[in-house]
Amino acid sequence: MILRSVLVLVLLVGVLFPASQSLRFDLQSGQTKCIAEDIKSNSMTVGKYHVVKPNEDHPLPDSHKLTVRVTSSYGNNFHSAEKVENGQFAFTATEQGDYMACFWAPEHSPPITVTVDFDWRTGVHTKDWTNVAKKGQVDAMELELKNLYDTIQSIHEEMFYLREREEEMQELNKATTSKMFWLSFLSLFLCLSVAGLQFWHLKTFFEKKKLI
Repeated sequence: MILRSVLVLVLLVGVLFPASQSLRFDLQSGQTKCIAEDIKSNSMTVGKYHVVKPNEDHPLPDSHKLTVRVTSSYGNNFHSAEKVENGQFAFTATEQGDYMACFWAPEHSPPITVTVDFDWRTGVHTKDWTNVAKKGQVDAMELELKNLYDTIQSIHEEMFYLREREEEMQELNKATTSKMFWLSFLSLFLCLSVAGLQFWHLKTFFEKKKLI
């Protein structure tokens, strides 16, 4: 129960507070960097990426291009782009598990470093409610209600997901406990059997030597 309470608390904090806006990282030419995101099935996910200009006063060099792949843990491809300086993707996850966004910078001599700015959001954080308000011309109260409803729905789904994971862990613990019990029983039986054989062997030996 304590573990469940801690997980729910962490979940609430993660959902209710805004996620980080973007991730910026350096990528050496000829190397690949992959970023994983655990996404539930039927969850919306969006991502945007672009190469940061080494010099704001000059256009981006041709050497600063990327090849990008977004795949599921089952190997299905959801986004693919080659030799691009920016791009974006959006899809609804059909499979539950880790999704990988991999960035590859082509070989270059001498080696260069490409800086990438990447923004990846899933679930409730994919909803841009400001644009919704502008397009739908809704008032502030209705906007807050929509945001709150979407947040509660996301929490509800996450709680069911955690409950399923907890049940799986309980089943695993039961199976492990049962196996450990039978293993301990087998070990005790073997020890007693070996001790009995040793006692019988020593008794037979001493009787042959007429010591007892």
